Amino acid sequence: MKVNIKKLSDTATNPTRGSAAAAGYDLYADVRENTDIKPHTTAKIGTGLAMEIPDGYFGGIYARSGIATKEGLRPANCVGVVDSDYRGEIIVAVHNDSDEVRTITPGERVAQIIIQPYLSVEFEEADELAESERGAGGFGSTGKK
Repeated sequence: MKVNIKKLSDTATNPTRGSAAAAGYDLYADVRENTDIKPHTTAKIGTGLAMEIPDGYFGGIYARSGIATKEGLRPANCVGVVDSDYRGEIIVAVHNDSDEVRTITPGERVAQIIIQPYLSVEFEEADELAESERGAGGFGSTGKK
């Protein structure tokens, strides 16, 4: 599958994969200077890229395991969604879960995008739902007893 991308600045970096089998493509910070993120706060980090994601797909923005485990940084919404009809800059809201100031440097890998299919559905209101073995059991209801 081909996904058209447009660089919105001269310093933007095309997404890359860490290996041939990697599902995610790394997204790079397109910032002019170091950007500090204070503890337990969020900063919007631009990538300098716009994408033309095909209909029937979306771009899921996920944390990179290295920056998450070593620096305590992750997408603020845990998983971002880039819809196929969005043509603006892909911006990653990076949240600092640590108790220390963290710095995003120009060209640093800040997240990864995975192009994923989705199902378009129609919701229909019903008076009753079909019975199931689980029923209305919620959090922890299927765990150890």
